[in-house]
Amino acid sequence: MNLLVGSLTIGLILSLLAIGVYISFRIFNFADITADGSITLGASVAAVLLVAGINPFLATLAGAGAGFLAGLVTGILHARFKIHALLSGILVMTALYSINLRIMGKSNVSLMTVPNLTQLAERAGGLCFGTNITFDLWGFSLASRDASLLLAAFAVIVLLAGLCYLFFRTDLGTVMRATGDNAQMVRALGSDTGLMIILGLGISNGLVALSGALLAQYLGFADVQMGIGMVVWGLASVIIGESLVRSNRLGMAICGAVMGAILFRLLVAIALRFGLNPNDLKLVTALFVFFALVLPNLLTSWAERRGRRAHA
Repeated sequence: MNLLVGSLTIGLILSLLAIGVYISFRIFNFADITADGSITLGASVAAVLLVAGINPFLATLAGAGAGFLAGLVTGILHARFKIHALLSGILVMTALYSINLRIMGKSNVSLMTVPNLTQLAERAGGLCFGTNITFDLWGFSLASRDASLLLAAFAVIVLLAGLCYLFFRTDLGTVMRATGDNAQMVRALGSDTGLMIILGLGISNGLVALSGALLAQYLGFADVQMGIGMVVWGLASVIIGESLVRSNRLGMAICGAVMGAILFRLLVAIALRFGLNPNDLKLVTALFVFFALVLPNLLTSWAERRGRRAHA
């Protein structure tokens, strides 16, 4: 049961990564792989500030702000210097590896002995449920600590997903969405599409970095390698979510990204539970993405052939 709850908690935290990837890949049609570096950037900035004794909330926001700046740089390279979208992301991601090492001063920073948001959530849960309490849930025992962290992660994701939905319903958010759909029309209406892309990538990477900051506090460490392959993870979550909700509406798409991140994490946890070698995790992740990309088209083709046969 603890494995399931832990997987749900990590899935909720990584749903911020999925929402960030959704913004760049789906709203702006921008192949941004800066996420591999910005998630580690958020974790490293938050970790260093926490070790220095900074308030956990401020440290987490600083990590998100660092990711926002990284996204701005990617957007500026593409929109102002006319560098290809994919290449601009590669440049920033590559630079962030060294920057993250510089920030942490080493490859790994432990957070086990410093105050952080995980400990605050545990204390809040202790006040609500009591300490050293276990719950009986469908025949399984659930510690109050795990329940507190799960509820805290759920509350944070609901709040941030709601804020993202409300923002992209504003005038500025609507222009951003229109930029991804039809940039020529937006330019004809007098809006700066380059600025919209820059701001959009900043928001995207800010959410990704926030996910990294929260993940580092939950895991108890920040590592320079923790962002490798995360953009694939986020893309897989978005694709799985789209297959689940079957809708392009903004609210449903955001909910789908969250659901996809949780389901994808559960699939990985189940694979590890049944003896998957951790060294094969990236390979299994790639296979999951492959099936997530191919399966919807196969199902659609199969349904169309079945419909033609029935009509004939």
